[in-house]
Amino acid sequence: MHIHIFWDSLSPPGLQIPVTRQISSILGMPATVSENHVRMMGYVDSRKQIDAQVLLDSIQAYKHRHAIQDPILLVVHQDLFKNGNSFVFGLARQSVGAAVVSTARLSNEYYGRGGNDDDLIDRITKEGTHEMGHLLGLDHCHDQECIMFKPDTLDELDRKKKVLCKICSEYLSGHLEPD
Repeated sequence: MHIHIFWDSLSPPGLQIPVTRQISSILGMPATVSENHVRMMGYVDSRKQIDAQVLLDSIQAYKHRHAIQDPILLVVHQDLFKNGNSFVFGLARQSVGAAVVSTARLSNEYYGRGGNDDDLIDRITKEGTHEMGHLLGLDHCHDQECIMFKPDTLDELDRKKKVLCKICSEYLSGHLEPD
């Protein structure tokens, strides 16, 4: 299995390689990053956000058209939401191997703080790995330091470590098919 990371042109430049390497390292599988080729769908003008479910539909259509079996993680700059939530950091659809992460609320600037690329790399890595974990069959974890813990705030995301807890790691090891 191979992770395809598509980096949208509006996402922060220069962070693709470190994020890709860290996600690959945490999950123990190869990953590559390339320019995004998925059609950006689902923008809702009244909210100034993208409906993450519609964007996942677009990734699904792209995967089908190009006969891609491996998971795709799309990194976008635009803020995301899904019905019932005012925003989401990211969203995954395991049934089709598609996930999306928004950098909008992961940057310090969004919260009126000074910009910091290291913080942003750390947060994109955590959220991207979290969504990839869902694609690999992992559910949310109760361990607040596990990458699979569901953060509702930036502070909760920052408290997470860039590792899977023992339970999640063992589950993943037992359920991944060898190449």
